[in-house]
Amino acid sequence: MAARNGRQFLDRLAQARPHVDIMGETVTGGIAGHPAFRNVVATYAALYDMQHDPAYRDVLTYPSPTTSEPVGTSFMVPQTADDLRLRQAAFKAWADRSHGMLGRTGDYLNSGLMALAAAQDWFAQTDPALGVNVKRYYEKVREEDLLCTHTLVPPQANRAVPASQQVAGTLSAHVIREDDSGIVVRGARLLATIGPFADELLVFPSTLLRNTPEDKPYAFAFAVPNDAPGLRYIARETLDYGRSHFDHPLGSRFDEPDAVVIFDDVHVPYERCFVIADPEACNGFYTATSAVVHMTHQVVTRTTAKTEFILGLVALLTEAVGIGGFPHVQGDIAEVIMTLETLKAFSRAAVADAAPNDFGVLTPAWQPLNAARNLYPRLYQRFPEILRKLGASGLMALPTEADLAGSAAGDIATYLQSATLTAPERVRLFRLAWDACASAFAGRQALYEYYFFGDPVRMAGAYVAQYDLAPYAGQVRSFLAGEP
Repeated sequence: MAARNGRQFLDRLAQARPHVDIMGETVTGGIAGHPAFRNVVATYAALYDMQHDPAYRDVLTYPSPTTSEPVGTSFMVPQTADDLRLRQAAFKAWADRSHGMLGRTGDYLNSGLMALAAAQDWFAQTDPALGVNVKRYYEKVREEDLLCTHTLVPPQANRAVPASQQVAGTLSAHVIREDDSGIVVRGARLLATIGPFADELLVFPSTLLRNTPEDKPYAFAFAVPNDAPGLRYIARETLDYGRSHFDHPLGSRFDEPDAVVIFDDVHVPYERCFVIADPEACNGFYTATSAVVHMTHQVVTRTTAKTEFILGLVALLTEAVGIGGFPHVQGDIAEVIMTLETLKAFSRAAVADAAPNDFGVLTPAWQPLNAARNLYPRLYQRFPEILRKLGASGLMALPTEADLAGSAAGDIATYLQSATLTAPERVRLFRLAWDACASAFAGRQALYEYYFFGDPVRMAGAYVAQYDLAPYAGQVRSFLAGEP
């Protein structure tokens, strides 16, 4: 199979039997038709249809190195600057379709798998078979165009102690035994966004591990089918309330389910294992392979699309109610513009300064991307605040689509028009603004962006630790010493 279309994505999902608990209901099939998932699943299907749309086909796909059939561009191993630019254009095409609101589209983890597979020799240092496993799994996902999600974080029970000390070591997912054909995993992990309708679950390292015997059962990386025996998801309540796109324009299209993952003695065959009982390999998993760089390249492209959408929404709001000339409003608009241009500059610099990594993969420059991933979680928090300030009381007491055709339609037409819009147009715009800044969907988006790469405080500490301050300190030291 080559790059899938939407129908093929839905057909495969129809055959899957993931175990999902949501709002008191246990679902073991029919995910695509379930009210909590059907709209976002349809949105994902539309992304796969784009791969066959003549307007996008040459951007979103490239010839498979093994079959010459078209496969997703996000699987491409970049060798030239043009390859990197094509990958970025593919990221942007999908991100534009969701206005950056979807954080787990397939291109995110496809990029990581590409880098991991190219680093086959790094995995083979522990065991040559593990390197082969990584390469073969990447090729499987590429050729079958599988949708992957991942789970990284231990349960948030007691962060003051390592996983091996939480509830006698039983809380976090860990290997309880090995047999002749694989490992058996028990425990829980957070946070599998889109878990209920993904094809595959990647169980990857997250927090740094001490290299002690107690840490080894928690030191692994592997992949399992979404409906593997013993694998269960506990999904949060849906933020798609089954209402029209008019009433909830974002939540009714883009609410990606987040889920806790339970491993009830899940058997993982050896051929699906990439790291086993190796804390040191887990700690270097993303950085030594450059996976984090290629994944961040996709993220910065997505957040650029999201910021463009926010800027457009800000522009329409200010125009609608005639506040664009006020200096404090212009200051807010300028803040969004500066964020957008900063992201675009980071992306441009990352591609311009790209260099081959240790495995021959042309890799975007890390420093601009690392700056972006540390900066955006903070900058995004201002966007809902700005939208709330601009919309002000106009965001409150908004009628619904049904009201526009109900007995209050005349009053709405008279009293809810704006400087540039009819009442129905103004209500539609302001409902979109509400969904972007004040609804439950908006709250989840802000939280998601803030913690996308982890705790921003810990990220800042890691950022400083890896940055070479010595040359800059040396300049000042030389000045103080009176040197030219």
